Amino acid sequence: MTDMSNKSRDFAALHKRGTAFFLPNPWDVGSTKMVTALGAEALATTSAGYAFSNGKTSAVGEINREEALTHAEELVKATHLPVSADLENGYGKDPEAVAKTIERAIEIGLAGCTIEDTSGDEDNPLYDASLAIERIAAASETARKLDPDFMLTARSENYLFGRSDLDDTLHRLLGYQNVGADVLYAPGLPDLATIKQVCDAVERPVNVVAGIGLKGVTMQELQECGVTRVSAGSALSRVAFGAMTQSMKEILETGSFDSFQKAASFSSLDKLIQKAELVQK
Repeated sequence: MTDMSNKSRDFAALHKRGTAFFLPNPWDVGSTKMVTALGAEALATTSAGYAFSNGKTSAVGEINREEALTHAEELVKATHLPVSADLENGYGKDPEAVAKTIERAIEIGLAGCTIEDTSGDEDNPLYDASLAIERIAAASETARKLDPDFMLTARSENYLFGRSDLDDTLHRLLGYQNVGADVLYAPGLPDLATIKQVCDAVERPVNVVAGIGLKGVTMQELQECGVTRVSAGSALSRVAFGAMTQSMKEILETGSFDSFQKAASFSSLDKLIQKAELVQK
């Protein structure tokens, strides 16, 4: 419990220091150890990256609660850093189901998690705002009881579903703030101006995901907008899988193995893993 509480406090402190930080999202134990050794300050899981690595799609519902938590626990044990988990929609419609997910998340040693307002229903992909807020309220109440430093991130998914409605997005984010969310997150915001509007409108740290739009935007520019945390989402996994699929295509189409010249060396990967294991001890 002491180690878990220390990690939660460390993670919470990153959000209060006044400068933005990068939150990488490894997708398995190996990538967790590598990004740890490369200097990450904290980590987060990626539901999509984990799904891809298990031959599943990124659709909500492909990974169930126990699969997600078992995976998250593996990453917690693979690093000395705080870990936040992408727990999708909390694996249940009712606030009670979300509260149970938070309880299990804290039990396995997570320092934080994200809960989104997606329903998994193609015809009505987002929960009504009132229910979405109730769900975050239940999550926050559970977290405060079990680990006051646990960082609960609440996500408004409008822009990922083609609903470019900033007013509704802000209504949801402010609702989440008012019931206890520690971090606010609206993935897919189209530009820096919109991101600044969100940061100016709320009183909690804001997370922005790199790798979904925002081409050419830098960490410094996001910080100047008021962003506290920049996560990778599934982007690092897609970089890795993208390199593999492109290499395969080139081999099958041209017979050339030139793409292998870009591969990391055995020794460089060995050293990263050894460094991570040394720090872990």
